[in-house]
Amino acid sequence: MKNITLAQAIAGYLINLSARHLSQNTVNDYTNTLNKFSTHVSGELLVSDIGIDHINRFLAGQTTLSNKTLSNYHSTLSTFFEWLVTSRLTSENPVKYVQRAKPEKRVIDPVPESEIKALLEAVTYSKTYGRRGKKTCRNKLPWADKNVAIILFFLDNGVRVSELCNLQIKDLDLKQMRAFILGKGAKERFVPFSPRTSKAIWKYHTSRSEIYPEDFVFTTENNRQIQRGYLQKMLERASERAGISHVHPHRLRHTFAVNYLRAGGDVFTLQMILGHEHLEMVRHYSRLAQSDIKRAHRRASPVEFLRL
Repeated sequence: MKNITLAQAIAGYLINLSARHLSQNTVNDYTNTLNKFSTHVSGELLVSDIGIDHINRFLAGQTTLSNKTLSNYHSTLSTFFEWLVTSRLTSENPVKYVQRAKPEKRVIDPVPESEIKALLEAVTYSKTYGRRGKKTCRNKLPWADKNVAIILFFLDNGVRVSELCNLQIKDLDLKQMRAFILGKGAKERFVPFSPRTSKAIWKYHTSRSEIYPEDFVFTTENNRQIQRGYLQKMLERASERAGISHVHPHRLRHTFAVNYLRAGGDVFTLQMILGHEHLEMVRHYSRLAQSDIKRAHRRASPVEFLRL
């Protein structure tokens, strides 16, 4: 078994991640966590000398982070040390003796229908303006067609932000109304979308000059790949104009999932569309949608209606 430093081990592990063709976001998350850990304990420390106390002190020092993020840090370190053990660079994984932080239970709060309509209005038109005594008016915003298509695509299949950003023309089939997605862990799947969304994407594409198979479906004003920050800012500004709050891409993912179940979709196809490996998260959506079904049944129970 070779004696190597933590810095050397991290460098080797990141090469291993690249060879597995993981998404850039995943590699960035691993890199960020491992670099933080290296700074905390010193990269010159031999990996064979790293023990439970080092892990505990590192995690305990992250006082500004949520339990969810701490749980992700724990998972990253555990995977890293398991790789070291498998590669015979250390004898044991100390992380398995450290208790993982229990993630907070986050409230699933789908965007209401009225706010969705207000959001679509806000990305389409400017605020109403006019002088006193004159008729008020508003203008169509320059990138309205693109932003409407983005929001409808999110709401139609709940793709992740990175998946939408990486979507290329060759992955899109407007006739069959489905898109090929390379998701987390390089897992492949097809996601469907509706005729309305297909029409919105087609309308947006008619405003672009020439489109090639390798081009991205959604681009910036300079025809470059769209980034997470662009989407977040677009939704923040539209939300502000619409007078609503807390609309972000992941909330649109939640909104799709809950409304899919409310409309009669089942948890198994929802799991496939969302790209979840396990049913646990899908069950959260199901419980929320189920409460709507109970309320609807109380209002429309045949036994109650017929007074049987």
